Amino acid sequence: MPDLKFERKYQRLHKGLVAGVDEAGRGPLAGPVVAAAVVLDPKCIPEGIDNSKALTAAKRARLCAELLACAKVGLGVASVEEIDQLNIFWATMLAMTRAVGALGFAPAFVLVDGNRCPDWEHQSHPVVGGDALCLSIAAASIVAKHRRDCMMEELDALHPGYGWKSNKGYSARFHQEALRTLGPTPHHRRSFAPVAQAELDFGPVPVLQVRA
Repeated sequence: MPDLKFERKYQRLHKGLVAGVDEAGRGPLAGPVVAAAVVLDPKCIPEGIDNSKALTAAKRARLCAELLACAKVGLGVASVEEIDQLNIFWATMLAMTRAVGALGFAPAFVLVDGNRCPDWEHQSHPVVGGDALCLSIAAASIVAKHRRDCMMEELDALHPGYGWKSNKGYSARFHQEALRTLGPTPHHRRSFAPVAQAELDFGPVPVLQVRA
């Protein structure tokens, strides 16, 4: 189970609050990539925090609500248009940067899931497999995953037929078959090969405008 050893180490070294950052949605064919930054309150840590992939949707929803109530949380989103313009790696870095910015204060140190941190002004350290090792990163993985899943369920209501309520935009067989029969929507990532092929077959689809 993840614990607080990373947070305690860097809090001692940097004399301030330590945030954990993780993302959800690098791999899907549709929808945004979402990142969360979480600073835990040691006196109010919800029970059961773990890597989001090890939890049921119901447990993620409960833990997300509890974290929003007792931790400092920032959410960052990179849109489909930004994913296509920047590529998924840099869009993920952008979402992480926005998540830390949304905390409303600059943490003394940031722990980032993965092998690289964004190019930002924050002192930070990447933790490979951090969502299984570091409690604040695991908490961020829960918030990011739950919030993105909710976004995809809302998009499913607008674009029925792709199964986004269940597959959340990932490349499930049902989703791929729907791409071939229905074509892409404005929420599909055109820089991903299956979507690019579907666009060739069906012709261009109106692209959503990036919000300023």
